[in-house]
Amino acid sequence: MQREVPLGLIFNIQKFCLHDGPGIRTLVFFKGCPLRCRWCSNPEGMTSRPELAVKSDKCISLKSCGLCASVCPQKAVGQNEDGRVLIQRELCSSCMACVEICPAKALERMGKLMSVDEVIKKVKADEAFYSRSGGGLTLSGGEPLLQPEFAVALLERAKEEGLETAIETTGCSEWEKARPVFERLDFIFYDIKLFSSELHEKNTGVPNRLILENFAHLCEEFPDKPVTVRTPVIPGVNDDVQQLQTIADFIEKNARSKKVRYELLPFHNFGSAKYEFMGKSYPLKDLHSMSTEHVEGLKKQLKTAVPLV
Repeated sequence: MQREVPLGLIFNIQKFCLHDGPGIRTLVFFKGCPLRCRWCSNPEGMTSRPELAVKSDKCISLKSCGLCASVCPQKAVGQNEDGRVLIQRELCSSCMACVEICPAKALERMGKLMSVDEVIKKVKADEAFYSRSGGGLTLSGGEPLLQPEFAVALLERAKEEGLETAIETTGCSEWEKARPVFERLDFIFYDIKLFSSELHEKNTGVPNRLILENFAHLCEEFPDKPVTVRTPVIPGVNDDVQQLQTIADFIEKNARSKKVRYELLPFHNFGSAKYEFMGKSYPLKDLHSMSTEHVEGLKKQLKTAVPLV
């Protein structure tokens, strides 16, 4: 009996990416994440359901158009002080009728059920760039491990098509579900944001036990997998050498080869505008992006045998 291939809830497919694996890559963003990081740059990927994004600067104005208001069954469409669309989120049922009718594309659906075939077709459109640069497909999110069956099916199909595969993951999943995904990957980018479980829960909404345990499992069962551990360095949260050294020590303790590397990512607030689109407030609105020079200074103070990138 042939196995039924699941659908995946995807909120974006981004092409020509250069920092998410070797070569030129296409990122497939899975919707849904168990974490609620205060610095998250993809708030549209947090929930495991389709959501409405509102880009009011594109709106023609309700007075000149008003089509969205005319089709909304919940009467959730209002207007802001500029006369442009404003969604009353407490009334909105996310039926997406307004998205279908908006001529200016001011309203956008975040999250679409897609088949493996649909995703692969979009990814393979740039196959020539992958072969020339050594690139391929990267699963991102949200958290791909929340949709493990679809992730496995997509990775298996990618292998059939000769595509290199990578993942960007928080590692926050039951190991039994994560293992089949990791097994099918060529490269893994693994986030360890904080070593203290108390601080991790305070800043991401969940403890980090699963994340640390799964990293140990990953190193033990797949010692030859290229793994880059990433820590986003956030001012006032983990931007001190002592915390970063603790993470580096944990990585070194578990790494089984030089294929495990450690990368520090400077905080940026590039995703802050997305919070407004999603009707959410940005928790770190008063923080400025961190310079790469500051992060380089922190790296120089770390004492570890793990290669730093």
